[in-house]
Amino acid sequence: MLRRDFLKAATASMSVALVPKPVLAALINSSQYNNLLILVELKGGNDGFNTVIPFANSAYYQLRPKIAIPRDTVLQLSQSIGLNPALKALMPIWQANELGVLQGVGYADASLSHFRSIEIWDTASKSNEYLEDGWLGRAFEKSPPPQAFTADGVVMGSPEIGPMLGATARTIVLASEAQFKRQAKLASHADQAGNKAMQHVLRIENDILQAASKLGGDVVLKTDFPKHAFGSICKNACQLAAQKSPVAAIRLTLSGFDTHQNQVKMHANLLTQLAEGLSALRAGLIETNRWNSTFIMTYAEFGRRAKENQSGGTDHGTANMHFALGGKVRGGLLGEYPNLNSLDGVGNVRHTVDFRSIYASVLQQWWGADSLAVLGGNFKPVELIKT
Repeated sequence: MLRRDFLKAATASMSVALVPKPVLAALINSSQYNNLLILVELKGGNDGFNTVIPFANSAYYQLRPKIAIPRDTVLQLSQSIGLNPALKALMPIWQANELGVLQGVGYADASLSHFRSIEIWDTASKSNEYLEDGWLGRAFEKSPPPQAFTADGVVMGSPEIGPMLGATARTIVLASEAQFKRQAKLASHADQAGNKAMQHVLRIENDILQAASKLGGDVVLKTDFPKHAFGSICKNACQLAAQKSPVAAIRLTLSGFDTHQNQVKMHANLLTQLAEGLSALRAGLIETNRWNSTFIMTYAEFGRRAKENQSGGTDHGTANMHFALGGKVRGGLLGEYPNLNSLDGVGNVRHTVDFRSIYASVLQQWWGADSLAVLGGNFKPVELIKT
């Protein structure tokens, strides 16, 4: 097995994984990574229509007679668009003009498979194109972060590297504290292992753990983070962002959004966790003087179908709504809400913004990178950053 293939396979089972960077990699522009990127994956496919609600559109209520969010409970953003009331913790960020609501984000010929669609989002491929590296992995290969960084990227809340997978990317995966401690114990006995191949693997793990030991432990925050699991992940991300030896990108995951049945209560709970976690993360980043140099963006493999199903839920859909947050984010409604009066043959909406245009915005406007070289095509950026 090739070393590259081994490392890709190993990340699925190990709590921490690191792909070393070649020594001769040339740094193109290290200062661009003073700006931190935090991606938040809403795993399972968040229902964008019940997240960002077209409360003035009668078609929305006709398509969702049982699960639509009542108009009088919506948190109004405009004369026609509002947020789910479970997202009330985001409203101060909206009012500060630091929350961008991205509408109608998707891609042509969308896949409705969890596995294939998240692969498309992670690699920034076309629907009929198969790429090996993640879009951030390619970005780090084209323009490597400084060697002084603890890592190029850190993944929390999921064992999957996703967009950070790459031939030269240095990515640390922190899946769980318990697994991390078990792996540390194994790595501490690397020299005692009789098998030379195992010695090699454990020594790599020991190097990983030494890097991971720098992450967040010595930062004490006054900010009060919510007690749920996503709140803890947000706290860890905030501690990591405050480190003297930083990273370029962090990916957080909140799971449970595959709401095929009994959606309303479950979805409200997930959105509450999301909003509370992001609100506390913002407060922590302000406390540590990192809010203006951090860009936070949500994403998911797909949205949900416009029409509710017979089980009080929603099935796999296409275009979706997402959030961008940060001290330098251009707040407001961005893009065009999908047309609920013009569904395709299976009842899905058509996207109005290609998701790679969002990636182009991050690469060009946030990091000053060459998006064409990373994405392999010209995608018009969305104006996400205040000038």
